[in-house]
Amino acid sequence: MKEVTIAEIGNYVGQEVALNGWVYNIRSIGKIWFLIFRDGTGLLQCVVVKSEVDSDTFEMETKLTQESSVRVTGTVRAEPRAVGGFELGIKSIAIFQIAKDYPISPKEHGTAFLMDHRHLWIRSKKQHAILRIRHQVIKACRDFFDQNGFTLVDTPIFTANAVEGTTNLFAVDYFDRSAYLTQSGQLYGEAGAMAFGKIYCFGPTFRAEKSKTRRHLTEFWMVEPEIAFCDLDKDMDWAEKLVAYIVQWCLDHCGTELKTLERDISKLEKVKAPFPRITYAEAVEILTKNGVDFEFGNDFGGNDETIISEQFDCPVMVHRWPAEIKAFYMKRDAENDDLALGVDMLAPEGYGEIIGGGQREDDYDILVKRIEEAGLPLKPFQWYLDLRRYGSVPHAGFGLGIERTVAWISGIRHIRETIPFPRTIYRLEP
Repeated sequence: MKEVTIAEIGNYVGQEVALNGWVYNIRSIGKIWFLIFRDGTGLLQCVVVKSEVDSDTFEMETKLTQESSVRVTGTVRAEPRAVGGFELGIKSIAIFQIAKDYPISPKEHGTAFLMDHRHLWIRSKKQHAILRIRHQVIKACRDFFDQNGFTLVDTPIFTANAVEGTTNLFAVDYFDRSAYLTQSGQLYGEAGAMAFGKIYCFGPTFRAEKSKTRRHLTEFWMVEPEIAFCDLDKDMDWAEKLVAYIVQWCLDHCGTELKTLERDISKLEKVKAPFPRITYAEAVEILTKNGVDFEFGNDFGGNDETIISEQFDCPVMVHRWPAEIKAFYMKRDAENDDLALGVDMLAPEGYGEIIGGGQREDDYDILVKRIEEAGLPLKPFQWYLDLRRYGSVPHAGFGLGIERTVAWISGIRHIRETIPFPRTIYRLEP
């Protein structure tokens, strides 16, 4: 007998098959009971009819519990009313293990309880859908860059230097010296771009931010392209093409998951390049017109980003920021040295910044000056300065936060549900 998965069961209508998985739910109507079965690829309705099975199999209704592990065999039938459009007429059920007192019942549970049981919560229908969308977002990112001539360059997790400032670094002991968990792969990505032209890195990044907002984690994942011979305008072109590709990919491949989450996909269908581009100064004007008492030169908070993004159906790119609030490596605007050639992409519907990037300073002497002005030691950056000594070129890049992107596409309000095991200032387990 062929062993199959729920995802491929439509190929076996009329055939007898076997599946391995878990009990999701059970309901009974007398001489028939229904086992809603899951195997990680989907849900399947299994029908147990008293006259079609032996007594031991029929009586399993009273033994099986939520999340018990089983092997089911039976005949596949098309059934438009069933979840997925197919059902299994059960012939036999074999039990691997009976789950006793499974803690997450169909009743409502508090957030703290669910997060304490995150290792089990990810089995639930909605959490499963979110993490499947995460998988497709990551696949879309990698496919986009692979199809556009980028080379994957893996960057280190341990670093000797800061990328995004020194106030939110996780310091670790590294034999006889100090090291830090990476805030970004960008600096090493720049080295990769000088070797390969167009690269991207993808991996976890760490920020010791004591933030309790729904948009922040202490460990999150970023995909970061870096491109040689690229300026700010071209950088924004790449950013909008990537995001438009991701959204369309998810619309094409995550229909079931988006429906499970009751996502209004009409909002996602409006996401088409080109995206609106406004300067920081224009963004401040939007805030002022909307009654926000905002001081020019400050960074935008979550509410500010929401107000700005609400003016547009697509993500909006805010560029040319006050240099004082941007990183030392940002190149300055040739027409105004007080402005950095940086860009933030704000997602619509109040999901905030999903991309941060910009053009990098490519002049050796200016970069040394910027490092010193930032109060950073020069020694750990000698290798980085080499990139400006030997064949320096204009270059740019950005980082896209996977979790914020998944939250937006899924329509989930809190970022903690967009990663299998979130890390926050109060949570280090499970």
